[in-house]
Amino acid sequence: MPGPQPPPPLPAAPFTTRPTLRGSYGMCASTHWLASAAAQSVLERGGNAFDAATAGAFVLHVAEPHLNGPGGDLVAVLATAAESRPRVLAGQGHAPRRATINHFRSEGLDHVPGAGALAAAVPGAVDSWLWLLAEHGTWELADILAYAIHYAEHGIPAVPQLVRVLATVEDLFRAHWPTSHALWMPDGRVPRPYETVTNPVYARTLRRLSTAAGGSTRQARVGAARRMWREDIASAVADFAATPHRHSSGSDHAGVITAADFADFRPGLEPAVTATFRGTTVAKAGLWSQGPVLLQALTMLDHFDDARIDPSTAEGIHTLTEALKLAMADREAYYGHLDPPAAESVLRRLLAPRYSKERAGLIGPAASTEFRPGDIGLTPYTPPLPTRSPTHRAEGVGEPTVQHTGHMRGDTCHIDVVDRWGNIISATPSGGWLQSSPAVPDLGFALGTRLQMTWLDDRAPSRLAPGRRPRTTLTPTLLLREGRPVAALGTPGGDQQDQWQLIYLVRTLAFGMDPQEAIDAPSFHTTACLSSFWPRAWTPGGLVIEERADEEVIHALRRRGHDVTVSGPWSEGRLSVVTRDPDSGALQAAANPRGAQGYAAGR
Repeated sequence: MPGPQPPPPLPAAPFTTRPTLRGSYGMCASTHWLASAAAQSVLERGGNAFDAATAGAFVLHVAEPHLNGPGGDLVAVLATAAESRPRVLAGQGHAPRRATINHFRSEGLDHVPGAGALAAAVPGAVDSWLWLLAEHGTWELADILAYAIHYAEHGIPAVPQLVRVLATVEDLFRAHWPTSHALWMPDGRVPRPYETVTNPVYARTLRRLSTAAGGSTRQARVGAARRMWREDIASAVADFAATPHRHSSGSDHAGVITAADFADFRPGLEPAVTATFRGTTVAKAGLWSQGPVLLQALTMLDHFDDARIDPSTAEGIHTLTEALKLAMADREAYYGHLDPPAAESVLRRLLAPRYSKERAGLIGPAASTEFRPGDIGLTPYTPPLPTRSPTHRAEGVGEPTVQHTGHMRGDTCHIDVVDRWGNIISATPSGGWLQSSPAVPDLGFALGTRLQMTWLDDRAPSRLAPGRRPRTTLTPTLLLREGRPVAALGTPGGDQQDQWQLIYLVRTLAFGMDPQEAIDAPSFHTTACLSSFWPRAWTPGGLVIEERADEEVIHALRRRGHDVTVSGPWSEGRLSVVTRDPDSGALQAAANPRGAQGYAAGR
């Protein structure tokens, strides 16, 4: 008679590069370990999620200057412990008063350049973070800025990605942007990987904001710093930008931004736009962002069973990719900074159940190479559709996180924070990269180039016009169940941001994957959408996938007609997330291992 049988073997644990963090006190996750550590330090010292996110964001200016800066912008989605309704912090600045189509045409341009001060929208990042701190934070500004001041004075290790970007723009800086060369290459050369890099000029700018913060209340003190930013610092930026300098067009132009344009910008909260996927509410920014792309894709995918949307299979990758192509075509045709009634009407049509079902019905077994916006009863805009050249590269421009070579380049950063009280925020700062335009010598930062996302065409919904926001790619996400926030997430990546978030949401909401497991799994994106960045091209049928994907899956995608490019094994996405169970208060956090910069922290 056989003896006792051994117990069955335990199922193999899913592959993760690190564990999903779990705790109950506070969680942070970002694209750089110093920002995550600073944000967690604020939580440990009694600050709330908005204090922590603001401190972490200013550290990101110093730690990832090739990905964002004070002259850039941000979009955040948040909810407070007192008000669970998701709202959007619109830190995307508008076009200056003199930024007209006629002016750009008179400069001999047919597109807004991808680098140079003429492409600058009004910087929205600093004023928006300070507004958030005043309205929803609890800390004094000097304490918030102390982290960034420390790193600007004492230095940060130059990660390899930063070094590669500086090497790319070294000749541009030396020949045409001497203030940038002096700031970032003070020894006359590109820093070596992990060499200490300081920015004492920006440290002085932050100290000026700290000492300007006078007043009888905390809000008044932050308000005084905001006035300095909109007046004194704005004047210095505008005066410097007015000097003609080299743009990505290969010609020299003067910027048109003025101090009055800074004064026109007013941060504030807006209602989020929402849709539901597998019983979870997904909250995004409106049509002035690309956020509704994610909502449109999810509403299409909700018409398919799980087997059709599994991102580990060729069929699932194909289905997600085709849904994204359709949503991205609608983005070009209908998205832009519209007045509220018009935006509400367009969104209602794009997210209507009948329309999403109609769009889902267009997803067939073969890859589409067409530009296919839908019919929502409005005339769609069809932009120029030049085919992307894989060999094209202009110094300092764009947001190409992943090149065909598989190397990662700079684009944007991200931070998520949740605290023990239930305050939660997902924020994607960007723009004002060191490679955007010449550094303002007395301030230690550059302007952004967000206007490159606008068209010099009066028919376009995302056309250039004074006072209008450019349609940004920044697109953080908040998730809710039964009206209560449960997660905040996002990623850098330009046009790939909502693509990588879609894959994450399908893996976690449809397949129950652990956050870190979902982030670590092989990823992909389509290039069969018009780039938001100069020179505005696309690759019909293009699909980029990590080489860690199953080889047979890659072959099957090619058989379906996808123009597949295999990128590096860890090249797709930089997503991070924090979660909160509203019943138990249990917290989680996870961050992307790609690039060896992103980390979560918490307890």
